[in-house]
Amino acid sequence: MSTESCAASRGYYRVKETDRRSLTVLLGVGAAFLLLAGNAQAQQVAIPTTASEVPGPASGTAMTTAYVQSVGRMAYLWGWPLVNMANRGNAFSKAPEPGLMGGLIPIAFNRNAMLTGYISPDQTFIACPNQDVAYGAGFMTLDKEPIVFQVPDFGDRFWVYAHYDARTDEFSEIGKAYGTKPGFYMMVGPNWKGETPAGITAVVRSSTSLAFVVPRIFIDDSAEDQKAVQPVISQIVYYPLSEFDGKMRSKDWSKLPHFPTPKTTGKGEASWVNPETFFDELPAVMKSVPPLPGEEALYNWIGSVLDAAAKDPKIMQTLKATAVGAEHEMISPFLRWSNNGRAAGNGWNSPVNNAQWGTDYLNRTASAKSNMYDNRPEETKYIYTDNDSQGKQLNGNNTYTITFGKGQLPPVKGFWSLTLYNDVHLFHPNALKRNSLGTKNKNLKYNTDGSLTLYAGARTPGKDKESNWLPAPSGPFSLYIRAYWADKAILDGTWQPPAIATVK
Repeated sequence: MSTESCAASRGYYRVKETDRRSLTVLLGVGAAFLLLAGNAQAQQVAIPTTASEVPGPASGTAMTTAYVQSVGRMAYLWGWPLVNMANRGNAFSKAPEPGLMGGLIPIAFNRNAMLTGYISPDQTFIACPNQDVAYGAGFMTLDKEPIVFQVPDFGDRFWVYAHYDARTDEFSEIGKAYGTKPGFYMMVGPNWKGETPAGITAVVRSSTSLAFVVPRIFIDDSAEDQKAVQPVISQIVYYPLSEFDGKMRSKDWSKLPHFPTPKTTGKGEASWVNPETFFDELPAVMKSVPPLPGEEALYNWIGSVLDAAAKDPKIMQTLKATAVGAEHEMISPFLRWSNNGRAAGNGWNSPVNNAQWGTDYLNRTASAKSNMYDNRPEETKYIYTDNDSQGKQLNGNNTYTITFGKGQLPPVKGFWSLTLYNDVHLFHPNALKRNSLGTKNKNLKYNTDGSLTLYAGARTPGKDKESNWLPAPSGPFSLYIRAYWADKAILDGTWQPPAIATVK
């Protein structure tokens, strides 16, 4: 081999040696990397297991008009009953003491007021009242202190104390259907942690600080029963725990003071939700009504738009315009019974989840618009219609028959009634001073075959039939069955309401 070749060869190997050392260094780094990679574990992103771990909408995110309208429309449907409830409570808080609004409607705050007989057909403040019971009412703010309420001995008389949270869900089972014993009971708010005083039979807890109470006591149509019920009505009293002394107290509810009725606009029930101010009021309402389990994401979603609206007048204006449209397009149609609940047979409809709505926002809002403060199904089953059996709007210019076959009266342990309302779900004042018929009436005339036919229309069906007649306005009206403490056949739909036929 030549010298040049050897040199070249040595040079070659010198270069290769240098490369080899460099490669060794590089391999050392790579080996270290490989070593680290081999020892490292893949890091799992934590999967949320609670609602608080789920991230919500990022603040400051751009929102298109269409997006704001979409969320706003949904929020209006969802929040309508809550704002309605809050505004009613605020109105009741203005009463200086228990009394009668307009001389007709019981009103009280952190206490109750009671009627001593049926509600007046002249009242236009509350939709779908009934003339089967003596009503009571009162709003409670349970963040202040608990409320004590008395249960007198009602004997065999049907009664129920309906207690509603700020979502219009009932949170207690107090009444004849539950076997509630006479005594003292206590209502507390969601955060109450005190000790139950001696003498309190049981405690019921509201999931919200605001609560509404509506005692309902059955009275039949006789003067004798109107008188006989007074001693127990006088002992239906709610008051703050700080006044509890263990002694049953009594109040003469016939001597309640009268307060003026707030001015209302339009026809029908007083308006408790103003779409123009709804989104100004909703944030405070949502803070006072904690989300149900599973509602946290809904609160965050609505809240993100409300937060954006608080900073951007254009977004707030979009929300207000959306509320106005939603009131007309979504809420107003709920006044039609065909848009409430589900089919109950023969053209009638009935709610399913009344007073235990949970996340049934559709039916919660529909009932809040048409018939707020339902009882639970086990307490009262509601069945209603605007139409006859042919699907045509009921109209007082016609005469209708509603015939219950022999043995086909609403099967109940409590009582039943059929009530007639005008086109905005208020009573139709009439010469007979009659707005409902049912268990309370002792002079109903049955047919020779044992069936019972009731009549509805503006014109008398004849003197011999007037005991069974519900006078109607000369125009649209609706019919409404209440079945208190209904049997299983009504609850499961086995029993169906009767067909409504037009008299030719």
